[in-house]
Amino acid sequence: MVNVFRRSLSFPTKPTVHSSPPSKPRVSLSHHTRSISLPCRSHPLISHINHEISQIKSWSSFAGVETNRRTTAWITDGLSLLKDVQETLADILHLPQSQESLLNRPVFFENLLEDLLRFVDAYGIFRTTMISLREHHSAAQVALRRKDDAKILNYVKSRRSLARDIAKLTSSIRERKTKNKHCHVDTLNGTYGEAELASVIGDVMEATVAVSVALFNGVYLSLRSSKTTPFIGFLNRSEKKEIMDEGILELKQVEEESLVGLSKKKHEEVKILMKKMMELEDSIVEIECGGEKVFRGLISTRVSLLNALTH
Repeated sequence: MVNVFRRSLSFPTKPTVHSSPPSKPRVSLSHHTRSISLPCRSHPLISHINHEISQIKSWSSFAGVETNRRTTAWITDGLSLLKDVQETLADILHLPQSQESLLNRPVFFENLLEDLLRFVDAYGIFRTTMISLREHHSAAQVALRRKDDAKILNYVKSRRSLARDIAKLTSSIRERKTKNKHCHVDTLNGTYGEAELASVIGDVMEATVAVSVALFNGVYLSLRSSKTTPFIGFLNRSEKKEIMDEGILELKQVEEESLVGLSKKKHEEVKILMKKMMELEDSIVEIECGGEKVFRGLISTRVSLLNALTH
């Protein structure tokens, strides 16, 4: 009987003792026999992060293809949820049992390190790009008040270039190595606790990709030139509409065409445009702050993972 069970990883929690009645007959099936090698109840942090991941799934399904639901508030809510998930994962990775489990699986460990670095790099680039966009946008508002067509043209060109930089981030984060299908651990080569931890990590990586794609695509599709659709030419009409609707509502309020020919616009037209530009700046700042929090959360998670190497 002793050789049937392998040692399993169990996260620490308050022990609960259940004593069996003395008169109860011994069950012959090995998996019903009481043994300390059986998997015990998950650590509260595992349940907590699973709940947070389910919130991200609900958040993602809420928008669907409804254009009016893809707002700045919606995208920042997703970033806030992702930040919470990353913080909880960092706490889980601080547990000695988690570190031991990962060190016992070097390939999975290295893949996770690589994926986290890819996410950190992507959000670092996004952060820099949004700061640059905000600076160009502030200068454009001054040019708008002065009806300076030349400087507005420079703003439009800069916006297109920054949008293209953000578009490249989507493909980079999709190429992750830590996937759910790599998280299976059978009864011969792994333990219940290791499988549970690996499954949670795979779910976190999947959730990170989902939020990040919504963010990067949303900003790109909102700021790019309306004449630039390089990757949707071979899609059918419904698929094109779905991609076009991935833009963020507030970021789409100021189209390039509305910025052309300022010198010929009436005072009221310029006034309305200035109001939209101010609202756009508010959205840029909110998204920038949300991305910054995720960026720091990803760094914290990777540091927690690297700490496992020193223990």
